[in-house]
Amino acid sequence: MNQIVDWLQKRLNPIADKLNANIYLGAVRDGFFGATSILIIGSIFLLFGNLPISGYADFMSSIFGKNWSVFFTVPYDMTMNIMVIYVLIGMARSLAKSLDVDEIQSTILSFATLFILNPTILDKSQAEGIAVASIGSSGIFLSIVSTLITIKLFSVFIHHGWKIKMPSSVPDMVSNSFTALLPGAILMIFAVIIRILFSITPFATVQGFVLTIIQTPLLKIGSSYPATLIVEFLEALIFTFGLHGPSIINSVMGPIWLTLTAQNQAAFQAGHALPHIMNLQFDANYLKLGGTGTTIGLAILCLYFAKSKQVRTLGKLAIAPSIFNINEPLIFGLPIVLNPILMIPFALSPFIFISLSWLLTVIGWVPIANGTNIPFTTPPIIAGFLISGWQGAVWNIVEIFLPIAWYYPFFKIFDRDAQKQETN
Repeated sequence: MNQIVDWLQKRLNPIADKLNANIYLGAVRDGFFGATSILIIGSIFLLFGNLPISGYADFMSSIFGKNWSVFFTVPYDMTMNIMVIYVLIGMARSLAKSLDVDEIQSTILSFATLFILNPTILDKSQAEGIAVASIGSSGIFLSIVSTLITIKLFSVFIHHGWKIKMPSSVPDMVSNSFTALLPGAILMIFAVIIRILFSITPFATVQGFVLTIIQTPLLKIGSSYPATLIVEFLEALIFTFGLHGPSIINSVMGPIWLTLTAQNQAAFQAGHALPHIMNLQFDANYLKLGGTGTTIGLAILCLYFAKSKQVRTLGKLAIAPSIFNINEPLIFGLPIVLNPILMIPFALSPFIFISLSWLLTVIGWVPIANGTNIPFTTPPIIAGFLISGWQGAVWNIVEIFLPIAWYYPFFKIFDRDAQKQETN
């Protein structure tokens, strides 16, 4: 077993290290993490406008009038529906810092090039504007590609001296503006040329190209059962070698899952059928009760069934974080990391919980997650109710007991070994 562990560690650690250290993936991750709070707030407003409680809508109408829901939809529209703006700020600042260029100028140039590349629309009165959809979930991939390329080229121009140098006596605020003048002009000209070139293609716009060639295929893959199964298995497997699997995997999958969540949320708001079973909330609230590996059952076993004093003590420490889906005390405390007994059920748990949750959703026993972007620390049962009504809450209850049975045989072996060590 040690030879297998050593072999896997030797092969997987370098890959995980490269993904974790990649500044471009890191910038995307930072952008989404930075926007998380505002997106969650917007989602909660939408939830309050659509609580699955009988008579709730009539009650609100009697107090605030027939247009009462606008009080909740406006905050949602100004957060989730224009998420590109919030994500771009964090993404641009993170990459600019990594490439050692001015963060403010990098962010401004990123917005400028994105808006040039975005299609414009005309209303009946010939007023021109940018479609909200292009700065919402539909525009997320264009914003990622545009921002990463813009700041990378900006850093190349700056570090190669393609800039206007001001005397040292000039204040930094003024000097930075002039430093960005030449690179910014070049980048905006490039963006205009690209817009013109795409206007004569069948895609018509850069946004049309990205949606057709990049975003739609990625979303189809990311929303599929097989892809989710593979990704979740890799995330858990990486964690068993001491590397933070969610941080590594979410830098790639986070934008895809969040876009799927936003599309579900938009459909939920419009009263349409929800399009995606797999999304960010499915991942966080049906697959990770207690954290990656669905370890809430293992925490309960440690607390109530351990014969070893050290395991039982760790159970007392780990149960409260597990309720809020944080399981680092178990992963590094038992440990699960490089533990040839516990790493087996931990790494293989996604095959069980993804398959069961997916199957129950397909057959209609559990509704598709409605896209409410609740925090990943929302306790089970509450989380299930918020995203799928009472059926989601019931399934969360069942999921609390399932991992107890799943982990039990492996836990007993580990607990007996720990007890023997204490006795000796």
